[in-house]
Amino acid sequence: MDTERINFLANKDKKFGLTEEEKIEQAALRKQFLDEFRKGFVSTMDCVYVLDENGNRVKLKKKDG
Repeated sequence: MDTERINFLANKDKKFGLTEEEKIEQAALRKQFLDEFRKGFVSTMDCVYVLDENGNRVKLKKKDG
């Protein structure tokens, strides 16, 4: 993941604007970043347990919807 490139494009966009090619690249990089973030987040949440009212460890369940 090229976070330096994402940050560079964000700063350039604020200061000068982006070309159409750079806008497409920025959108693709952002999508890739979010996809990787979501995968990592789901993986982390799969390892999380909470205590129920009886003190038992219960694995978190994904909400529907």
